[in-house]
Amino acid sequence: MSWLYRRLVRPVLFAQEAEQVHERTLRALGWISRHQLACDAFESFYSAPALPIEVLGLKFPNPIGVAAGMDKYANALPAWEALGFGFSELGGVTWHPQPGNPAPRLFRVIPDEAIINRMGFNNPGAQALQEKLIQWRGLGRWPHHPVGINLGKSKVTPLAQAPEDYANSFRLLRFHADFFVVNVSSPNTPGLRQLQDKSALDEILAAIQEVQAEPVPGQVSSDRVSLPQPGTNFPLPSTLYHRSSPKPILVKVSPDLSFEALDEILELAASRSIAGVVATNTTTTRPETSDEWSGRIYGETGGLSGKPLRARSTEIIRHIHQRTLGKLAIVGVGGIFNAKDAWEKITAGASLLQLYTGLVYEGPSIVSDIVRGLLTKMEAEGISDIRKVSGSLK
Repeated sequence: MSWLYRRLVRPVLFAQEAEQVHERTLRALGWISRHQLACDAFESFYSAPALPIEVLGLKFPNPIGVAAGMDKYANALPAWEALGFGFSELGGVTWHPQPGNPAPRLFRVIPDEAIINRMGFNNPGAQALQEKLIQWRGLGRWPHHPVGINLGKSKVTPLAQAPEDYANSFRLLRFHADFFVVNVSSPNTPGLRQLQDKSALDEILAAIQEVQAEPVPGQVSSDRVSLPQPGTNFPLPSTLYHRSSPKPILVKVSPDLSFEALDEILELAASRSIAGVVATNTTTTRPETSDEWSGRIYGETGGLSGKPLRARSTEIIRHIHQRTLGKLAIVGVGGIFNAKDAWEKITAGASLLQLYTGLVYEGPSIVSDIVRGLLTKMEAEGISDIRKVSGSLK
């Protein structure tokens, strides 16, 4: 199936402007998401075998998730499960709606199987995302796998007010997802990476902790929470939302951080209840190339993802795993295109993995291909539990 995509479908898609293809694809997946028969058909082609793992107190049918940035509007939420993903991360979402940076802002470096983006957190805002998630629940189309939300800072919000900005989004969305990722590492919002400084990040995490401790608004009973929502009093399932259960908070870090700066972030893990790290975001560095066309694309500003990021991402994962003695959950992302790449990330210390650029280049069967490859590798190694693989290669 991957061969068919690479040989026949991808050339047609790659002949078109990158962001237009992305938008058309999301619209198609959105249509599929609204129709059960279409989802069932997709699942029959692309479902992945079971490779369960429990991380962050959540049960994942397999460790492969769709990365933030792919579905910022939650338009295709049910379709990700039909494509075999074990979890999905929506967003990044900001408190204020924003259009993002001017187009063109998405570029392919095809010879190196890479993407450069300077999207700039284009999204409809936290309230619109909340309403969309309520719609999916109301339609009975919510996926069975864990759903996360990536939180970013609004461009109009001064850095000094960033904690309030993140806290406002989290307060509105905290009962609509299973985990949250604090994104302070995108290179496409001016000044955002300054929030990776230990003191600045500490303030953001402290503000989110305060929201976690707030009493639940609306009616509270022993087994159910009902929250007032815009235009509705939609009941949230008691099996998912409990007043006493704080949501896991992860931090997404830049691959361009020094190990010393990364260690300062890790020092906040205990005091600010960081449940995990997403490693990594895109990079502002560029690989050397003798290809003139690739060199011109690499001259575009923005974050680079894909195969050129693979080694650095793995290096960051290994460092985090070693520094935290394997006690902090790591979501590995960056340059994962096949089971070999996935195995490298897991043996370096990742428990979960995410795809973005690999999905663009390898097509919709990538999750199934990776999971099957991992199962084959585990069988060859005599391993029955994927958790025993994590961090096994020192």
